[in-house]
Amino acid sequence: MAKLKNIHPGEVLMEEFLLPLEITAYRLSKEISIPQTRLSEILKGRRRITADTALRLSLYFGNSPKFWLGLQDDFDIEEEQNHKGKEFQNIRKYTGKAA
Repeated sequence: MAKLKNIHPGEVLMEEFLLPLEITAYRLSKEISIPQTRLSEILKGRRRITADTALRLSLYFGNSPKFWLGLQDDFDIEEEQNHKGKEFQNIRKYTGKAA
């Protein structure tokens, strides 16, 4: 089965919030008081959603900051798994016994 693409939180922001609600990136950046460049980089998948941005987005959209940070954490974990999966396979589970 083909593996699905890892979706950046910026793509979720664009596809599930901005486009359906007809909100421009410029308008959102102004209304949540962040630089337009920060929002643009998030939407392009080049920048993380920080706690500060998560709080601002949650206040604006009426959801939880943990929603936004959860999207970011899920993205980051999958990226690391994709890049370091073979290295992680060499880690043995702790059993409480000396090696």
